[in-house]
Amino acid sequence: MGSNTVPTELLEVREKIDAIDRKLLELLAERFALTHRVGLLKANQELEAVDAVREAQKLADLRALCEEYELNPDLVTGLFTSIMEEVVRNHRRLKEP
Repeated sequence: MGSNTVPTELLEVREKIDAIDRKLLELLAERFALTHRVGLLKANQELEAVDAVREAQKLADLRALCEEYELNPDLVTGLFTSIMEEVVRNHRRLKEP
């Protein structure tokens, strides 16, 4: 289907999706900037990169929110698990000499 045959309404909805995707990336970048600050604090105070209790509580809280927003909890917790794994990798890099 070429762009000439795509209905206007579909194009408009896609534009809205693209705008949301940009906002999601902006929020993700903001989140990583904050977790970088956390990583610096942990490194300076010689704390562990992983806080398993915090991660488990965070995932449980997100899973509960999924019901409210009618989202697949497995999808959401999978996404956030990946995000948190990247954060931990970043925190470990900050502790390296």
